[in-house]
Amino acid sequence: MTISSEAELEGLRAIGRIVAEVLKAMGAALEPGMTTRELDDLGRALLEREGARSAPELAYGFPGATCISVNEQIAHGIPGERIIRAGDLVNIDVSAEKGGFFGDTGASFAVPPVRTQIENLCRDGRKAMWEGIRAVRPGAKLNMIGERIESFAEKRGYSLIRNLASHGIGRSLHEEPEAISTWRDPSDRRRMDEGLVFTIEPFLSMGGDYAAEAADGWTLLADPVAPTVQYEHSLVVTKNGPVILTLA
Repeated sequence: MTISSEAELEGLRAIGRIVAEVLKAMGAALEPGMTTRELDDLGRALLEREGARSAPELAYGFPGATCISVNEQIAHGIPGERIIRAGDLVNIDVSAEKGGFFGDTGASFAVPPVRTQIENLCRDGRKAMWEGIRAVRPGAKLNMIGERIESFAEKRGYSLIRNLASHGIGRSLHEEPEAISTWRDPSDRRRMDEGLVFTIEPFLSMGGDYAAEAADGWTLLADPVAPTVQYEHSLVVTKNGPVILTLA
């Protein structure tokens, strides 16, 4: 989507705020002993309170209001009876629709006690996302996002999941520009126009390179198996740089 009016920007800001607040509340509620379904029930209730609808349910018939992925799962985890335990690495992805506009955000949370390596991975996952965000400006190549993220990952000895990319968003959950790499892709010559709306969501890993589909047809696993984190914001390109839509 490319924004053409202040009303569109306000619609995106509204749903962006909602998904950001839901993600924040779910992260705060995360504790050992609860199931991923219980955590998802909280997310659903908060979305409904704001008059928003779960985007993965709406767009794809996903069996949950939010995606909750634990440890070996890195994305699209189905909420269920899995019990969250101390030391788990949990990714929560919240996307929703309201008033014809979509917002998408996500973050990884380490359940205490946290190993130093995992604590550093979470810290660096956030930094990797912000490295990509700093590349956003009108006229710049989209592939500068992946250039900055991969440079950051290499310096710190991490790998990136290379078949999960960022994407356009706005009037639908996934739209043009599709497949925005969070790794180097010199073949991508697309540029960021003012008003363009998209996500930035690198998957930073301690050894994983690709996402493999689990038997349930939804959940994605790191291949090779390795601790992996994802942090995601939706944003719009403006003449003054990126405006983050999903800040709580």
